[in-house]
Amino acid sequence: MFDNLKDTIGSFRSDVEEAAEEKAEDAGGEEAPADDAPPADEATAEEGEAADPDAEESTDPDEDDDTGLGRKLRSAARGRVVIEEEDLQKPLDDLQIALLESNVEFDVAEEIMDGIEAELVGETRRVTESTGSLVENALRSSLLDVISVGQFDFDARVTEADKPVVVVFTGVNGVGKTTTIAKMARYFEERGLSTVLANGDTYRAGANEQIEEHADRLGTKLISHDRGGDPAAVIYDAVEYAEANDVDVVLGDTAGRLHTDEGLMDQLAKIHRVVGPDVTLFVDEAVAGQDAVRRAQEFNDAAEVDGAVLTKADADAQGGAAISIAYVTGKPVLFLGTGQGYDDLERFDPEWLVDQLLGDEE
Repeated sequence: MFDNLKDTIGSFRSDVEEAAEEKAEDAGGEEAPADDAPPADEATAEEGEAADPDAEESTDPDEDDDTGLGRKLRSAARGRVVIEEEDLQKPLDDLQIALLESNVEFDVAEEIMDGIEAELVGETRRVTESTGSLVENALRSSLLDVISVGQFDFDARVTEADKPVVVVFTGVNGVGKTTTIAKMARYFEERGLSTVLANGDTYRAGANEQIEEHADRLGTKLISHDRGGDPAAVIYDAVEYAEANDVDVVLGDTAGRLHTDEGLMDQLAKIHRVVGPDVTLFVDEAVAGQDAVRRAQEFNDAAEVDGAVLTKADADAQGGAAISIAYVTGKPVLFLGTGQGYDDLERFDPEWLVDQLLGDEE
C-alpha cells in the first residue's frame, strides 16, 4: 500500500543524508572532537585560562548572526555541521516532482516541503553523528501536520450521540459507495450498535437489488421505495423505523452524482433539510488520486461533508489522495477500504500512515 510514495520519501531521506555526509567530510570529520569532549572554548576555561570579563563582545554581524558566517565557523570549530537551505534545495526539488507524480495535490506538496525545510534548515549535528534522525523527525512532523487536518474520534462521536445516529454516504457512481455502507453496517454491529440501511439511490436501475443483497447477507433491515421515489422520504422512513425499533444507526445511501448535477445536488440538500444527518461521508477510490481530491473538494463545497472514506486503498501504490484530501477540504479521511470483504474496512490513522511511509512498519 502506497509503495510509490514510500519510495519517494525514502529517496528524499537518502539524498539529504548524502548531502550532509559530503558536507561533514568537507568539514574535516576525521579531526572532529569526540562526542563527549567539551567544545574548544569550554576546554580552555577548564585548563585555567579564565575568560576576560572586560572583553568586548564582537561587533561582527556575521559572528552575531546565528544564520551567518559566524554560526558556521563556530559550528565547524566544535566539529558540527549546519544544515543550510542550499543543502536541501536539490532534494526538495526532487521530492516535489516525486510527490506530484504520486498524485499529491500541488498545494499539499508545497506545504509538506515548507514544513520539512522549516524543521531542518539551521539544524546542527556533530560530524560523527547521522543526519537520519533529523530528517525522519522533520518528515514525520511535516506529514502529520498535513494528514491529520480535521481528525476526530469517529467512534466516540457515534457512541455519544443521541440515537438513532444518521450517517449519509455520498459520492460518484462506481466507487464502492454501497459496498462501503455494508462494511460500515458490519463495523457498527461488531461494536454492539444495531443498524438499518436506507436506499436513497432511487434513480439507478438495480440499486435496490444491490443493497438488498447486502442487507440479506448481513441480516440487516433495509428500507427502500420504488425506483424514482423521493430519496429524502426513504431516509426519513428509515429514521422513523429506527426510532420505533430502538435501532442505533441509520446508514443512508444516495444517488451517485457529480457536483454539476444540479438536480441531484438539490436532492442531497433536501436530505440534509429533512433528515439532518449527524454525519455525511464522502466516498471515493484511493486509486483515483487527484480526481478524488478534486471531487472531495467539490462535494464539500456543494454539500458539506464531515469526512471521507477511500476505497481500494490496498491497490493504491501512489497514496496521493490519502495525503491530500484532508488538507484540501479541511475534513479528515476516516476509513480505508482494503478489500472486497465486509471486514475489509480500517479506521484511518495518520500516525500509522506516516509510519508506513517512513518504513517504520511493514
